[in-house]
Amino acid sequence: MRLKSWIAAALLFALALPASANSMRVGDLRVYYNALPTTQLTPEVARQYGITRSANRALLNVSVRRGEPGADVAVPAQVLAVATNLAGQRNGVKMREVRDGEALYYLGEAPINGQDTLTFEIEIIVQGQAPMSAVFRQEFFPQ
Repeated sequence: MRLKSWIAAALLFALALPASANSMRVGDLRVYYNALPTTQLTPEVARQYGITRSANRALLNVSVRRGEPGADVAVPAQVLAVATNLAGQRNGVKMREVRDGEALYYLGEAPINGQDTLTFEIEIIVQGQAPMSAVFRQEFFPQ
């Protein structure tokens, strides 16, 4: 059963953080962040992590790591996020921590309407560090 859980976590992480994922580095910390339509998740993965699969939902995924890639470790953080569409409508994105073995990431859902573009503003707070912030824009297409 543990292997199944690990595979689901790896799948979710791979979907949400592809090679083209956004990232930033501050000192020895690296923050990875990305958003995708929840319909890109398999029903099993969505169910396991309590994610609503819908053409009207986007998933924001944030991960904080310390150390060099390949030898890095997950770092707990507080993640705050806001999503703004092109019409200027701002929605707070309630982020929740997900731990699965050594994996640690933060997930939140935001509403989208058809073909939509959201600007995500993220604040990452790691104990003992100055707060970090990132802004990125993601376009979503109906599926």
